[in-house]
Amino acid sequence: MDIKGKIIQKLDPQGGVSKAGNQWKKQEYVLETLDSYPKKVKFDFFGDRADQYPLEVGDIITLSYDIESREFNGRWYTDIRGFKAVKDDPNMASAAPAPYPPAAGAPAPAPAPDAGMAVPPVDNTFDQASAGDDLPF
Repeated sequence: MDIKGKIIQKLDPQGGVSKAGNQWKKQEYVLETLDSYPKKVKFDFFGDRADQYPLEVGDIITLSYDIESREFNGRWYTDIRGFKAVKDDPNMASAAPAPYPPAAGAPAPAPAPDAGMAVPPVDNTFDQASAGDDLPF
C-alpha cells in the first residue's frame, strides 16, 4: 500500500540486541497526509532500511508500507512498517505537466470556434400547430 505526505516528526532511533544475539535498529517517523482533512501516521523502517531511507522533517514522500498486528499478553499491537520511501521533488509539484503531442498519423484536433464565424439564428417562437400532445407515452 502507498501513502503520500509530509514528514512532520523524526523520532529517536532505537536499537539493541535480540535474544538470538543479532543487532537490530528501528527509525520511527510521523507523516501527515496532504488531504483536506490531514491524518497523522506513525511508521518505522526496521533493520537495514533504517539507514537506506534517511528522511528529514519537511520531506514530502510517497511511502510504501505493510501493516502488521501481533498479540502480546491479551492485547493487540499494530505496526506500520515502511519498505520504500520516494522523496517527491518540490519543484515538480509547482510545474504543470506538459501536454503530450499528438501521435504520428493521428487526426488533428478540431479547431476552436472562431469569433468571426457566423452562427445561425435560433427561432424561439412557439408554433401553435405543434402544441398538440405528440408525446409517445
